[in-house]
Amino acid sequence: MGASMPLTDLQARKAPPGAKDYKLADSGGLHLFVTKKGHKSWRLKYRFDGKEKRLLLGAHPEVSLAKAREMRDEAKRLLRDGRDPLLERHKRRIGATAAAAATFEIYALRWHEAQKERWSPVHVRKVEQALQRDVLPDLGRVPISEIDGPMLLRVLRKVEARGAVDTAKRIRQHLSAVFQFAMAEGVASVDPAAGIVKGLRPTPPAGQQPAVRTMEEAREILRTMDASTSDPQTKFASRLLALTAVRPGIVRAAAWSEFEGVDWADAEAPCPDAIWRIPAVRMKLEQDDKGSLRAPISSPPLLPPA
Repeated sequence: MGASMPLTDLQARKAPPGAKDYKLADSGGLHLFVTKKGHKSWRLKYRFDGKEKRLLLGAHPEVSLAKAREMRDEAKRLLRDGRDPLLERHKRRIGATAAAAATFEIYALRWHEAQKERWSPVHVRKVEQALQRDVLPDLGRVPISEIDGPMLLRVLRKVEARGAVDTAKRIRQHLSAVFQFAMAEGVASVDPAAGIVKGLRPTPPAGQQPAVRTMEEAREILRTMDASTSDPQTKFASRLLALTAVRPGIVRAAAWSEFEGVDWADAEAPCPDAIWRIPAVRMKLEQDDKGSLRAPISSPPLLPPA
């Protein structure tokens, strides 16, 4: 059975099953294939590289006649460009499968792993904790190519809701870096984190911080600390912080190998030339010679190395 004129919607809908499978031709190689059990599907016959091929466009009525013609015209455009529509469809399916497997978690962890050599151990841990706590529970299993700005903003709104406005801003920077990493590998096409900067809350003005203005006030703080129930390690670390005025994080990550000029065998021995040599990478200094920062110590730490 066949027809010399293009098909109509009515003909497609009313095409009955026959004693055997048959085709109803439309135009340009497009035809409706009807099985003897009544199943209907749109198919396109074409030639590529001297060979006759057929491309299944979809079942009827899920794919309408108008849609089938659009798909036919798209296939014709590919042929004019010297591309095989059947091969292009196969490539798209492979790409879609790969994109579905390329979740945000996979690329976030790959990006994080790639940064470890240039980050301090403390920063590596902080970024990982932020991703695991605030991002991956919501976005970890989502294909990275399907994530948009509003999805990211909803995640960051949760961080802001607990009062961590600055943390939300830092996480947005991490998110942007992950998307740029994925773009470089051809998995993502845009960085949606770049467009949500204005959607984040502004950092609230800093409140007035208590200040220690006299030496006696400083001594009183140390006396209060010594009288507290804090463990000895915390007390010693607080004294070292007071003596050197470095960041608390620097004290927490200090290694015994960084201290020089201290007689650890004699706790009472004077050490006027004691030096705490802090690696520049931990102080976040950008030094061309990758040197180190020296922090003079007025008195030795109270716990010697093992």
